[in-house]
Amino acid sequence: MPEMKEVRVELGKDSYTIYIGHGLTDTFVRWVQGKGYSRRALLVTDSNVGPHYAQRVLQLLRTAGLEPELAEVPAGESTKCLAEAERLYTRCIETGLDRRSPIFALGGGVVGDLAGFIAATYMRGVPFVQLPTSLLAQVDSSVGGKVAVDHALGKNLIGAFYQPDAVFIELDCLRTLPPREIYTGLGEIIKYGIIYDADFFKFLEDNQQAVLALAPEAASHMIARSCEIKAAVVSQDEKENGLRRILNFGHTIGHTIEKETGYLRYNHGEAVAIGMAGAADISVQLGLIPQSTADRVEALIKALHLPLQAAGCTVEGMYADIFHDKKTVGGKVNWVLMTDIGQVISRNDVPADIVRAAMQRRLEQ
Repeated sequence: MPEMKEVRVELGKDSYTIYIGHGLTDTFVRWVQGKGYSRRALLVTDSNVGPHYAQRVLQLLRTAGLEPELAEVPAGESTKCLAEAERLYTRCIETGLDRRSPIFALGGGVVGDLAGFIAATYMRGVPFVQLPTSLLAQVDSSVGGKVAVDHALGKNLIGAFYQPDAVFIELDCLRTLPPREIYTGLGEIIKYGIIYDADFFKFLEDNQQAVLALAPEAASHMIARSCEIKAAVVSQDEKENGLRRILNFGHTIGHTIEKETGYLRYNHGEAVAIGMAGAADISVQLGLIPQSTADRVEALIKALHLPLQAAGCTVEGMYADIFHDKKTVGGKVNWVLMTDIGQVISRNDVPADIVRAAMQRRLEQ
């Protein structure tokens, strides 16, 4: 098995380490023991992950000297809402959490975003630790400090930048993932190659079977490299004033697909995959890349079992949705577009007809 890897996110006083490996139990317990937390703690998980791992993590927290309580929320994007946040605030108060009481997020992106939002706002901020169990959360939402809940009019519109004290990526958790959850994580992993690292994109192209099977060496490499890329970007631009926008590649169209289908038909990585194909298409139409480069993007998306077109959406609905996106400023949409594999730019002058045409080509006919 690959050795444990550590990736440092450098953010001054808010810097932290991402621990990646198989069998992180001892590392985790020692780390918790050394933090000086209050004894009362809250472990947040969901109805999918809880039955697999909650009791094991509760026991580890007890071994580390804490007195943890378990809060299990329903699985699914609809849980990421203010009503569920209200219930968790009540649980924090009833449990007796103080300002040094840690909140641990055990699960995928929904749990991480929701628990992080609670940690950021309860008593104006309590310690927060990410224990991501899905491939998508391990390479994306658990790293970088974005926490949020959704609103009926848009995803992640109510949130904060709030960094965790650490992220523990236990690769053994990947064994219980269904295939579709693996594929959705690969959607974000492809993105890192497109926006930052052409060699990493080539690795994904050349090792498709090992990538799809989450073979230990391949899984360790692609998770660590994804975290390294995100850490490098976040360290330079924590609050998305410039460079960090590149992490939104594929997300402008992707978020509209999620919203138009009620966050039910497509999971996040699938919607982002369709959005990346759309962004590559727009890049071709603007003369930023040749068609052959967009073809490579589409070929890899398809090879890793991700969709290239969406059902249940309309161009009119999608186009209206982009103006509710938090990346839209002053009525202008900030598009992240390709100039090559491994290189992107931000543009807010994409003509409406090009956007609409690219959206039309992303819809199942």
